[in-house]
Amino acid sequence: MATPTILAERPRLLIADDQQDIRDALRLALREENFLVELAGSPAAVLEAIRKQRFDAALLDLNYARDTTSGGEGIELLEQVRQIDEQLPIVVMTAWGSVELAVEAMQRGAGDFVQKPWDNTTLRRILRTQMARGAARRAVVNRARAHERDHEREWAEAQSAQQALLPRALPALPGMELAAVCRPAMELAGDYYDIRAMSGGRVLLCIGDVAGKGTAAALVMANLQAAVKALADEDLGPLELCRRVNRVLCGNCEDGRFVTFFCGVLDTNDRTLRYVNAGHNPPIVARPNGSMLRLGDGGPVLGEFPDWSAAQGEIQLGVGDRIVLYTDGITEAANIAGDEYGAERLGALACAYRHESATDLHARVMADAIRFAGGAFSDDATLLVMSAI
Repeated sequence: MATPTILAERPRLLIADDQQDIRDALRLALREENFLVELAGSPAAVLEAIRKQRFDAALLDLNYARDTTSGGEGIELLEQVRQIDEQLPIVVMTAWGSVELAVEAMQRGAGDFVQKPWDNTTLRRILRTQMARGAARRAVVNRARAHERDHEREWAEAQSAQQALLPRALPALPGMELAAVCRPAMELAGDYYDIRAMSGGRVLLCIGDVAGKGTAAALVMANLQAAVKALADEDLGPLELCRRVNRVLCGNCEDGRFVTFFCGVLDTNDRTLRYVNAGHNPPIVARPNGSMLRLGDGGPVLGEFPDWSAAQGEIQLGVGDRIVLYTDGITEAANIAGDEYGAERLGALACAYRHESATDLHARVMADAIRFAGGAFSDDATLLVMSAI
């Protein structure tokens, strides 16, 4: 196998030996190689030099301790060097010709070894080979790191673009208070919510969850966001809006990539909420008297059935009502025993703290669910709380 060409004009070499005459002899033996040579007389000097600058290779003596033939100090130094520079080509030297010691050194990261007294031609050949291989390894690592940085930047840009599609600020609604958050389990989320003003004092409330996680779910969610945004300007009712969104998703979603969706249109003048629940977790309405409703009227999920149809529900909101909209990342959050947080627990909490503001109730539910799940959700988790004041 041909040895790759060394790209550096003057490769930098670190020579480490505890004897000055050996260091000088090695420098002399390598004078024709045009290396930039730095000498180190102790393990501490070796580590300091490698921390300060990058070398193309290091020639290390395995036997720094003069009163032992174990080579232990050199092996330990080899491991310390590896912690600083994983890619540095290392050639070790030993005066005793111990095959076992050389094998151990190579198992710990040395690329090759030479014995003292050395042959100049062999020494030069080994160093050139190790430098070339090291340069090739560094090039591969650098390309991989550059690719990883590009990948991370692309993910960050995608995440930023997705977050920009969510409401940047919740609208101020007469007689209503809002609090909302979407917490992705991965870099990109398959959850969605939106609150948009419509004509005549009406407000569109949406929450959705794409089957699956990650990039594929996020792409479907982006389709959902774009469709709702475009249709919201047409002042449609919830049933017609869902019907049109379903047509869009059926034309763009792969098989099995359906969307659960809740769409409500609130008339802030008379506080009438008309809604359609397309296979989504039924939002909870906690009444001031302690009673509770679940908004389940609707039909099947979106994106699976081209001939989709559903029923439309309607409720009248009163002062003190609290509406809790959520995705299954909340209710399916599991504790260490595998028990799920559950819709019953969520409903009981909403009723128990029904007199709190939307902001406080929202914070209480999120904190309780996270605590139950041991500190983190395993799925995208979205929670929207609205209170009538």
